[in-house]
Amino acid sequence: MTTIERIRKPIRTYHPRRGRLSGRHFDALERLAPRHGFEPGDPVDVLEIGSGMGEATLEMAAADPGRRYLAVEIHTPGVANLLANIERRGLTNLRVVSVDALDLCREHIPDASLAAVHVFFPDPWPKARHHKRRLIQPANAALLSAKLRAGGLLHCATDDLGYAEWMLQTLTAEPTLRNRYDGYAPRPQSRPVTKFEQRALAAGRTPADLMFVKS
Repeated sequence: MTTIERIRKPIRTYHPRRGRLSGRHFDALERLAPRHGFEPGDPVDVLEIGSGMGEATLEMAAADPGRRYLAVEIHTPGVANLLANIERRGLTNLRVVSVDALDLCREHIPDASLAAVHVFFPDPWPKARHHKRRLIQPANAALLSAKLRAGGLLHCATDDLGYAEWMLQTLTAEPTLRNRYDGYAPRPQSRPVTKFEQRALAAGRTPADLMFVKS
């Protein structure tokens, strides 16, 4: 769906998942990816890493037509679902790409160009031996910060308490970022409640939001 090539890395921050495609999803990939996919050089204001089925991304882009959104997702049914909904809603400010988000940032997102980066409910990799696979790491925090313009926002959310504490410590230690709040952020109305979050709440897990601003 794009000319960007996948590049293998020794440590993945995600589980490779393709998933089974329905006829509707297959049609969306074939027909809509050329129309709503991302190509190098396309301008981006808001980058969402791990958009899942695209519920939050779709609503945020629809409510914010003046900014250009890019959703990055490696789960193929999620990509197809979001493409179909972009077409259905007639959105022109949201594009989708299925690549490694860190490779995308390194190679195709200019420094100091983004107004915001959203990382909502990434894989928590709860086992200690897998912590190196977590997306929010010191080096990755520095990379994402470098892509933000001055005053740009890195907004993370997770329903895993251990990962929330890890995020808070890691982002606080990044010298180019400052916490907008004293600890965790109040849940913003601008972040839609997805089915994933509803399941977390039903299971008694309260999501934590973190908002860090580029100095």
